[in-house]
Amino acid sequence: MTNELESDLPVKLSQPAQRALQGAGYVRLEQFAKLKEAEVMKLHSMGPKAMEMIRVALAAKGLTFADEA
Repeated sequence: MTNELESDLPVKLSQPAQRALQGAGYVRLEQFAKLKEAEVMKLHSMGPKAMEMIRVALAAKGLTFADEA
């Protein structure tokens, strides 16, 4: 399992969403800046609530999904 200190994903993401992201190799917000939002939405357990949490976390770091840049 991924070391919690390595991940900067929102802590309030549901467990299924966290598992889906980690299973796909996404553990750092910076990774999402290279992805289109639709790519992440294809992952099982990724719904509107989880996506909004990621969008907010990205914005807090001055980042966006690749298709929003």
